[in-house]
Amino acid sequence: MSSSVDVVVPVYNEEAALPESIDRLTAFLADNLPNLWHVIIADNASIDGTREVSEALSRKYERVSYFSLPQKGRGRALKAAWLNSNAEIVSYMDVDLSTDLVHFPQLIGALESGFHVATGSRLSRDSQVTRSLKREFISRSYNLLIKSMFFTDFPDAQCGFKALTRQTARAIIPYIENNNWFFDTELLIIAAKRGYRIKSIPVKWDDDPTSTVNITNTAVEDIKGLLRLRLGGVPRIPGP
Repeated sequence: MSSSVDVVVPVYNEEAALPESIDRLTAFLADNLPNLWHVIIADNASIDGTREVSEALSRKYERVSYFSLPQKGRGRALKAAWLNSNAEIVSYMDVDLSTDLVHFPQLIGALESGFHVATGSRLSRDSQVTRSLKREFISRSYNLLIKSMFFTDFPDAQCGFKALTRQTARAIIPYIENNNWFFDTELLIIAAKRGYRIKSIPVKWDDDPTSTVNITNTAVEDIKGLLRLRLGGVPRIPGP
């Protein structure tokens, strides 16, 4: 029997992107994922019309729900959604759907075959990526830094396309300090260093030119997070 799956879409001020995104996502899941699935729009302190749009979408689609947090932070939204989930598999993807949805069933299949974490990789040999040379250079440099500091094997820490078993999420998330963009990296480093099996899946990924992510601020946050884990030590949590 297939596992139940929660698909979290963390959002901040995404009233314009949400309708098309949720339409595409629910249609794809209905046609391509045999599992019992549910989409959760996780709003972290939006100040535009995200709430109204999300509530309308949750009325339109039986398998879509919405909740809002009073504080910003993608990591904070994922923590809340995943720890409150009763699904056997928890996952998330960015609202822009930059990663081709065709890869989502591969994430779920990897977990059902015994992996604890499955993540999209834009930096694998078979990946197909469309983005600027600047972003490509920054991404590859960052992931090389992770490898040199922690001797991990996963090729891409930051791809917004991940899934975990419920047991893995509940074991690791309480030890993740970051509530923002470094959340993904911290999750994978802890999982890798504590013996959790990680499946990296090459993906087709197209950069969103309208992204509002501040590259400089995110890079500073990431470097601080890596130094914190390197100097303070990766949390010694129980293995799988």
